[in-house]
This record gives sequence, C-alpha cells and structure tokens, in this order.
Amino acid sequence: MKRLDTKIQGLVLVEPARFGDERGFFMETWQKERYDSVGINASFVQDNLSKSRYGVLRGLHLQNPYGQGKLISVIQGEVFDVAVDVRVGSPTFGQAETVVLTDKNRLQFYIPPGFAHGFVVTSESALFMYKCTETYHPETELTVKWNDPTINIPWPIQDVQLSEKDAQGLSLQELEPSLPRY
Repeated sequence: MKRLDTKIQGLVLVEPARFGDERGFFMETWQKERYDSVGINASFVQDNLSKSRYGVLRGLHLQNPYGQGKLISVIQGEVFDVAVDVRVGSPTFGQAETVVLTDKNRLQFYIPPGFAHGFVVTSESALFMYKCTETYHPETELTVKWNDPTINIPWPIQDVQLSEKDAQGLSLQELEPSLPRY
C-alpha cells in the first residue's frame, strides 16, 4: 500500500497493493493496521454504495455535528471526486482537493470530518462505495453549493444533473455559522 499526500492536511490518497494475473486480481480494501500505518486512524460504522449515470453530481455534503470521515473508492466507472475544507478558522478553509477515482486506478480517498464532499460521474455510469466513521444524521446534513465561486472547483462537466436538495445548496458564506470549527 502506498500513501499519496495531498495539498490539504488530513486528506489522504491511498494506492492499495493489488495482486493479479490473467485470471483477475485481489486487493484489500480495508485492514485497520495497514491503514493506521498510513495515517488513517478511523473506526468505520457504516458502508454506503451508490450507482449514478454520466453527469450526475452528488454533493457537496457534510454533517455538523456528527461529522463523517469517509474512505471512498470506485468499484466500476470513473468519478471526479472533491473534498472541500469547511472548518472555519482552518488555514485551508474553502480550498478544494480533487482526484479522479476509477475502477482502473483503484485509488482510495480518505476525507476526515470537517470537509464537504461531492463527486460527478464522468463515465457512462459509476458504482461508488464509501465507508463512514459516523452514521447518517439527515437532520444535521448541510449542502454546500456545488458551484460556489469562492471555492472555484474545476468541474469537468458543467451540464450536471442534481437532486433537488443539491440544487438548493448554500454558499460557504451563507453556511458559515453552521460549519464546524478548526
């Protein structure tokens, strides 16, 4: 397993070891001691799986309180994945880290609590899986506007498909009183 650092402290990109031949491959997607050794000291309590088609954008979501850390991977297809530091007072507040996750590169992206998360599907469809450190609390969920100009995310698709909830996301400025503190 290889840890790939990101520009924002706390975010971790992982390249798991993969063993394969013409028959297929094998890889561990989670093993506590190995992930602890690369700085992901998380206890996961919930696994989620979603399937979306091309152009579907989900996010940018977070919970406060009950922040969720997420270990993300793509089982099938390709997504452009985004984590935004929304911890008020953080030196990287409002900055985004982006990564392309695919069924071919098998990268995993760890996003700790205090970050908003979203993705857009850039392949025909995608199966997206993630482990969470906290259960879902819909009453504490916040949605940051996907195209907030103060974040300036370089989305590869502009004509996106949004849920009603995601279409009504608010700017960082509007959400600031409700955001977690650094």
